[in-house]
Amino acid sequence: MEMSHLIFIATSAVARAWNNRHIHSFTWLLNNQTALDFSTEKLNTCLIKKKTTLDLSTEKTTFKRRNKSGVRKTMCDFDSGVVSENMKITRYAKDGKIEDARQVFEKMTKRSVVSWNAMITGYACSGKIKDARQLFDEMPERDVVSWNSMVSGYVRNESLENARQLFDKMPERDVVSWDCMISGYARGGRMEEAYQLFNSMPEKNVITWNAMLVGYAQIGRIEDAQHLFDKMPERDSASWNMMIAAYAQGGRMLEARRLFDEMQEKNTVSWNLMITGYAQRGQMSDARELFDKMPVRDVVTWTAMVTGYAQNGNISDARRLFDKMPERNIISWNAMIAGYAQNGRMEDASHLFSSMPNRNVSSWNAMIAGFAQNGQIENARRLFDKMGSRDSLSWTVMIAGYSQNDHCEEALKMFSQMKHSGFKPVESTFTCVLSACANLAALEQGKQLHGISIKTGFEPGVFVGNAIVTMYCKCGSIDDAHCLFEIMPKRDVVSWNAIIAGYAQHGYGKEALQFFEQMQHMGIKPNRITLIGVLSACSHAGLVNKGEHYFHSMTKDHGIAATVEHYACMVDLLGRAGHLVEAEDFVNNMPIEPNGRVWGALLGASRIHGNIELGQRAAENIFELEPHNAGIHVLLFNMYVAAGRWNDATNLRLTMKQRGLKKEPGCSWIEIENKIHAFLVGDKSHPQTEKIYAMLARLAEQMKEAGYVPLKNFVLNDGD
Repeated sequence: MEMSHLIFIATSAVARAWNNRHIHSFTWLLNNQTALDFSTEKLNTCLIKKKTTLDLSTEKTTFKRRNKSGVRKTMCDFDSGVVSENMKITRYAKDGKIEDARQVFEKMTKRSVVSWNAMITGYACSGKIKDARQLFDEMPERDVVSWNSMVSGYVRNESLENARQLFDKMPERDVVSWDCMISGYARGGRMEEAYQLFNSMPEKNVITWNAMLVGYAQIGRIEDAQHLFDKMPERDSASWNMMIAAYAQGGRMLEARRLFDEMQEKNTVSWNLMITGYAQRGQMSDARELFDKMPVRDVVTWTAMVTGYAQNGNISDARRLFDKMPERNIISWNAMIAGYAQNGRMEDASHLFSSMPNRNVSSWNAMIAGFAQNGQIENARRLFDKMGSRDSLSWTVMIAGYSQNDHCEEALKMFSQMKHSGFKPVESTFTCVLSACANLAALEQGKQLHGISIKTGFEPGVFVGNAIVTMYCKCGSIDDAHCLFEIMPKRDVVSWNAIIAGYAQHGYGKEALQFFEQMQHMGIKPNRITLIGVLSACSHAGLVNKGEHYFHSMTKDHGIAATVEHYACMVDLLGRAGHLVEAEDFVNNMPIEPNGRVWGALLGASRIHGNIELGQRAAENIFELEPHNAGIHVLLFNMYVAAGRWNDATNLRLTMKQRGLKKEPGCSWIEIENKIHAFLVGDKSHPQTEKIYAMLARLAEQMKEAGYVPLKNFVLNDGD
């Protein structure tokens, strides 16, 4: 989201409602559905208010200018028909009926400057900035409102360069002109330019100062915002609320609470900001304390509490509060549905969804995301197909659902359908579909998506950039991954994790460690995922001493507590290097209970080095933890066969049959001319089966003639 939910509540002027920047999992989708609803609703209200205010100021300014010039005109003298037509233009424009507004404008025999301003504002608010500029250039006379309307239109449509060019040409400026330009820079994160204008502004008002506060807050420069806040000659409630929101968004609830307690006159927004901040950080007791003390609550207050309880797993309290709400809006319903879905209670979510008095697209999206997150991808698709109207998020949810439920080919098909249906992918769409390409090792399709992301302007972004780097790594194109990584304008810890893991997985352990050292040198703090990649790199490169060093320095140097995944990496490191006794001792002395992954690493090492007794001990521990894991049974069966222990192999095979265990057949796939060809073991369903098997036979014969002798100890069978 371009600005957080908290910042959004604090300000009435919003640059964009949302751009789906952080959708990387279904949890995010469910957690933020309420924020998306609120943002869209607030944005629409905001635009209407801004247009209405501008219309009124236009009328007033026009008459004031005439009065100052000494021309006395009554309403009748000025022509009441013109005023009436101007009101029609304004009304049509506010309702989004810009063509109707233009028809009224064209039919007018007389027009005032207000008529032109109303049409320019209407076009600008409708996103038709070229039409607005054409009218502006055709105006017989302009006033300061005309210039402000055009500058504001450019700002609203994110064309700051054009806005600034016009601003610099203005024959006269008022405080609105300056506020508009400064707000545009601030909302676009261009704080240096905003600050230059701010310093040169002849007379500032509280709106100017607040615009700067929002700008600093949304890019995380809270100290700069606080410094400005301290220097403000006067503050209104919005000033205080923006600072509270900034601290809350940054997780600094103590500072937010300090400001809240210092506020002399708190309004509903102030209370809602604090309650929402506490709820988003799981501090539900603090949120509840304020909720109970709040003198007047609104629907936002109740919805924030319902969402907080639901997101923190307390779904019963969420429902109790939901049932007590004196009034609910569609956002409240969506929050409760998302809470049920997030906590896996899809039956309750479905019941609530069915009983909703009204639904919007977000309601459907929350249900679809819930079904997909809980593995019910067929139900998700059925609901998707029933939707009366969809948005880009609807398609993205389905693409993510297919990808995360191992239906990656369906995810790619869904992306293709999305484009053919006229929907524009957003950043999160690219991250989801790139993940599907990575899972399929579909390099060519991944490259095409990379190209599309460049054309749509998303590729330089850190989120899409990370997804592309990961895709190239998983598809084996490590050079392409490296090239993109080097030219990324901004990298975060996920970027570094992706490149480190990519190099490690492809056997470039030393290069992966070089990236890790470079990462630390640049001041990027590693996380637990980083260390998993680092330990994996050491394992693949056989760097036992370095691996042990990094493992023991995790807590001391980086403040990262070792998890079971890190212990599994260490067992793999020791086992691959042949230190089987140390590896087993390491497992037996773990401070946390080893899981199947840890014992699996020991079993794999035992198989590589032919230690059948150790392998048997490791397998027995896995059988206790995962009795229905057919793959482990098959692995141990093959170890017995390789060692010539036929009785043990036979007994294990009987055990598998008695338990009804059967290993899923192996599957491989290859991408040819943008088409994925999948093959199962013994599969003869492919239309070119005869040619494929003929080629395999020919290759086997050529290998034999070349003197190749297979190493049968590592050939696995399924135990049948």
